[in-house]
Amino acid sequence: MPSLTLPPVPRYVPPAVTKESLEYADLAFIDLSKMDTPEGRAELTAENERMFDIGDVPFSQVSEEEKLAYQGNVKETGSYLGYKLRQYWVDADVADQIEHYNIHRDVNKKQHPKAVRPFLPELSKFARFNHFNVLHPLLRLMAAGMELPEDTFTNIFGYLAEGETWLRSMKYFPRSEADEAKAKNVWLKGHTGDETSHIAGVHLSLTATVDYVGLTLLWSQPISALQILCHDGQWRWVKHVENAIVVNAGEAMEFLSGGYYKGTIHRVVQPPEDQRGYSRLGLIYFTLPDDDVKLVPFSKSPVLQREGIKRRFEDAEAPTMREWRKGRASRFLRSKLQKDENGIEKDIINGITVKFYN
Repeated sequence: MPSLTLPPVPRYVPPAVTKESLEYADLAFIDLSKMDTPEGRAELTAENERMFDIGDVPFSQVSEEEKLAYQGNVKETGSYLGYKLRQYWVDADVADQIEHYNIHRDVNKKQHPKAVRPFLPELSKFARFNHFNVLHPLLRLMAAGMELPEDTFTNIFGYLAEGETWLRSMKYFPRSEADEAKAKNVWLKGHTGDETSHIAGVHLSLTATVDYVGLTLLWSQPISALQILCHDGQWRWVKHVENAIVVNAGEAMEFLSGGYYKGTIHRVVQPPEDQRGYSRLGLIYFTLPDDDVKLVPFSKSPVLQREGIKRRFEDAEAPTMREWRKGRASRFLRSKLQKDENGIEKDIINGITVKFYN
């Protein structure tokens, strides 16, 4: 029987919301709690705060020596599971100051640092909540939007199937002013895909990692740093909303929806002046279709038949989710990028041009 007493965890105290006047993006809201009671929402808020406390444990309660023993090796394996330590990526001659710890939705799939182990039951519960209470309702709405059976996407985003949907605790540490200047205050670039000779335009999304995924669920936190590229070509900030989740479509969802659901181009930049000097803690649930799913459009969608399909690959050449995630993850900020006439850096993966924006 699991214990009814939760293990203690040090309190993670985030800074106050910025008082600076920022130009925020106008984002749509989907209320998933309309049927819940006020008491239920209060309980969810408390659980959300505790998950951020737990999310800080891999950074504040694990020694640098022990972290090395649980370090992942995404460049060789194409998998993020385990630690991605600081200074793993180098861009514009600046080593990154981003650290994250990645846990498979099956929390027992790999071993974890000693300080993390007492919280595995709660982490497992949190992963299931994200999967069944957030992801699946959104996938049913997206299927309905394409006039497909509501289980179209949920059937291929299985919880027990082979795949690598995972939970990430992520911490951005402040950089020196010299490094900020070199990197133009961009902590992690945004990117998008572009068309090649036989592939229609692709819009991809990136938040502090490689979003080759289906949907990314980012739990809102108060340090302003996330920006999206809007239709008018302007970068705008994503505003913090208590107990909310920012949802981004990734490459896999673009492919599967025939371009109907386009991923947002987004990046992470230096926070406003009144929030600088703080570390920025994030909780993210990255969701992927099952590994054996071939990334071809659901062409029977009446919507796609009316509006047309934007194919990313010829169906016969389309990769599986396993092939695509391994190729995308292992190449992130590793391959030599080329600049186009506008100074935007590019990489080509499986015939798709991926652009990186500063």
